[in-house]
Amino acid sequence: MENSCEIAKEKAGGPAALAKALGGVSSQAVSQWKKVPAERVLDVERLTGVSRHELRPDVFGAAPQPEAAE
Repeated sequence: MENSCEIAKEKAGGPAALAKALGGVSSQAVSQWKKVPAERVLDVERLTGVSRHELRPDVFGAAPQPEAAE
């Protein structure tokens, strides 16, 4: 979770860029995130491409596994 949060920050161009893209949150707050707040996960996923399941498996569960072809 922590690592996924850091990856999301990097993909967004850093905490300041992610904060600006999200709006309503300071870059200082984003810098301090150890995990993305649950209410921000879907926006962070949309902006960075980092899955909600990676960002907050405690909220969204493990990523669904693709079904095996028969």
